[in-house]
Amino acid sequence: MKRLLVLQHLEIEGPGLFCQIAKERDMNIEIIRLDLGNRLPKTNKDDLLLIMGGPMSVKDIGSKKYPWLKFERDFIKSELNKKTRIIGVCLGAQLLANAAGGDVEILKDGSPPKPKPEIGWSQVFFNKSSNDLNKFHETPFHVLHWHGDRILLPQNAELIGSSKRCKEQFFKIGDLAYGLQFHIESSKEMAERWINEDKLFISKGLGPKGQAILREQEKQFGENTILIRKLLINKLFNLLGKQKAL
Repeated sequence: MKRLLVLQHLEIEGPGLFCQIAKERDMNIEIIRLDLGNRLPKTNKDDLLLIMGGPMSVKDIGSKKYPWLKFERDFIKSELNKKTRIIGVCLGAQLLANAAGGDVEILKDGSPPKPKPEIGWSQVFFNKSSNDLNKFHETPFHVLHWHGDRILLPQNAELIGSSKRCKEQFFKIGDLAYGLQFHIESSKEMAERWINEDKLFISKGLGPKGQAILREQEKQFGENTILIRKLLINKLFNLLGKQKAL
């Protein structure tokens, strides 16, 4: 893999640790800001396409607010058919699933169930069946969640990992596309910006003290999980690098 092509939807939701790992691997990094009107890239067989998160939803496809979202989803569909290597994160995972025939619905909790986002650090549990990622099955680790939808996986997807609140956290489609509902790319600086700028959404998931809760969680898990999060990113790069795009 020679290029990391990053589809970014919001200034504060960049590639983070993915960029760091790509630089260590001497990959050329190109960031495409779809929200700023950048054109979708032309890919080749050596590229890795990284699709980032954002506040928009699959349900916003076709809306006037995000007119580029449909073009992006259709682009992902064509890249799946083209056998491009893909990693989707949060919104990116939702778009990847949708491009393959899946959907999303509002994440709910409680009895009776009511809409409630999953926000904050909690464990993700890997399935034993995912042989290419077995080492992570032995030691579930904490990751940062920041989403209000759950993914309804397409039939051709393989579920790799889940959290207690949301089953569809980590999946693969074929051998060349992985979707992660959670955020392994975040740094301390990124997390602090999200906490500062997303107060209303945070309160929906964690209540009026949500920002303080997230800052305490960041102190507890942020730095302590960087090594294993980097390890997972490297593993994904290795897995996709071994596969030949046709």
